[in-house]
Amino acid sequence: MTVRGQIVRFGLVGLVNTGTYYGLYLALLTVLPYVAAHVVAFLLSMVGSFFLTSYFTYRTRPTWRKFLLFPLTNAANFVVTTSGVYLLVDVLHFGSTYAPLLAAAAAIPLTFVLSRFIMLGPDRSPVRPDTEPEQAAVR
Repeated sequence: MTVRGQIVRFGLVGLVNTGTYYGLYLALLTVLPYVAAHVVAFLLSMVGSFFLTSYFTYRTRPTWRKFLLFPLTNAANFVVTTSGVYLLVDVLHFGSTYAPLLAAAAAIPLTFVLSRFIMLGPDRSPVRPDTEPEQAAVR
């Protein structure tokens, strides 16, 4: 699968995950302060996101190792979205209902790069057959 295909699938999974997160967030917002609702909804939706990302986006088998690393790579997403929600609500005085959607959009590119690295590992592109091994090492 091409990186472009992975980006499209990642986007689709992101839409599903965002909808799941947002539904949970709104439900929890009725009983929790907005930051607590955000944290709980984020953690619950991340489990579903792991399986969709594994099976649908990268078409790879989920493993315990990947499952345990996936939240670590999403730590950056968590920091960006949580900071964004705080900034939008408390500093810029946006409504707490829509702030998480804007904050999540800012985190998408970083999350793609980190999740791809966890699910597929570092790029191990083979040496092109038209180059000599010495030339390939220099590039």
